[in-house]
Amino acid sequence: MLKQELNLKLQQKLSPQQIQLMKLVQLPTVAFEQRVKEELEENPALDDQSSDFDDEYREEHDEWDNQNDDFGDDQVIDTSEINIDDYLSDDDVPNYKTYANNYSDDEERSIPYAQGESFIEYLTSQLNTFRLTPEQFKIAEFILGNIDDDGYMRRDVKSLVDDLAFSQNIYTSPEEIENLLTNYIQTMDPVGVGARNLQECLLIQLENKTVTESVELAEKLIIESFDAFTKKHYSKLIAKYGVDDNELRDAISEIEKLNPKPGKSFSSNSKIVEQITPDFTINIIDGDLELLLNGRNVPELKISSAFAEMLDTYKKTEKKSNEQKEAVLFVKQKLDSAKWFIDAVQQRRNTLLYTMEAIMKFQKDYFLTGDETKIKPMILKDISDRIGMDISTVSRVANSKYVTTPYGTFLIKDLFSESLTNEDGEEVSTREIKRILQDVIAEEDKRKPLTDEKLTEILKEKGYPIARRTIAKYREQLSIPVARLRKMI
Repeated sequence: MLKQELNLKLQQKLSPQQIQLMKLVQLPTVAFEQRVKEELEENPALDDQSSDFDDEYREEHDEWDNQNDDFGDDQVIDTSEINIDDYLSDDDVPNYKTYANNYSDDEERSIPYAQGESFIEYLTSQLNTFRLTPEQFKIAEFILGNIDDDGYMRRDVKSLVDDLAFSQNIYTSPEEIENLLTNYIQTMDPVGVGARNLQECLLIQLENKTVTESVELAEKLIIESFDAFTKKHYSKLIAKYGVDDNELRDAISEIEKLNPKPGKSFSSNSKIVEQITPDFTINIIDGDLELLLNGRNVPELKISSAFAEMLDTYKKTEKKSNEQKEAVLFVKQKLDSAKWFIDAVQQRRNTLLYTMEAIMKFQKDYFLTGDETKIKPMILKDISDRIGMDISTVSRVANSKYVTTPYGTFLIKDLFSESLTNEDGEEVSTREIKRILQDVIAEEDKRKPLTDEKLTEILKEKGYPIARRTIAKYREQLSIPVARLRKMI
């Protein structure tokens, strides 16, 4: 049986221009610069010469998605509807006149890096110092290829035997791999490389130190009582080995001097260090805050006059061929795409400035002083209500953008925090509480570190009534271990 129903449905769809704008907003500065360069390469209707864009165009063409540009093969293009002035600016300014105003003297340039030797290459070069058969050399080289950046060989010996058989057609035994690993690879520089776990790594380094009473005791701690040592059961260790506090302290000091990640001592120097490019800069001038948007490496965009003039030429042509019609369709599509992109770039700039300015004013006390205790509780909705934009837009700005202040460079989203109420009924930021918690732990007696219960009592005395489980959560977020693991002898 056929049924006829009437449904009322409300849908919200985003135009291609809105989607393009959202994608641009969430891009950080470096990615945005790359996106603009890609658009310049892909769209010949865009030009990177500095010029002001026609403000009258922005007022008259806010909704390009309402236009119908679907030309059929047999459809005649009405050139009278194409206004060339829509694509050109009447107040084009030569590039040299605006260069100084748009670009700073310290324009960023890529820093050249010399190609260095990788960690595995450094280890492989040391194999030539050993007397190995060709087959042993291939096996040792394969083992080195399985060492991670920390300097550990974390794979099982049996799996290495299987991989050598399948991938290298080399049949060996676990004993041969153990021999190459312990007698050759683990003697290489840096000391401790090739270890299969932290315990073995520390032991290799201790065996290479000058033998003293402290080193001998440190070796016993690693070999016989590693679990008790890692859990800092110092009283049990003192009773087991019959030593006093000073002797145990000296042995622990020898262990603390060791490198738990020997590979990092080499690999960190051979990798290119990625630098953060801030999206905003906040300066303090005469007691007031100044906000700057980093866009010095982004070229000034405009519609290519030569490309737009193609439409003018077509318009003046009396007899229009099919090839000319196809060409003018392509030209108009590229011009429309260029105008949409320029509008999106300008809207991105405005959105970033409006959002960051609202954040800067909200946290004015912090930006003027740099005191983290003056950071106010702030959530995305607070900024969203101030600027009249959606919460998702604020989130896109905050999650991927960095700001440079006189007190350092940090991610904008780190300024957002929930609020708690102190004993005076005032709302305070959770960041303020975490800062106080850090200061209390930093000043504690390391021989008797404060437990979470004691920390709860101290913060309550300071006017912050917080539950013990909340203290534990904040401590974990700050990567601070429990009291037992903070204990020092």
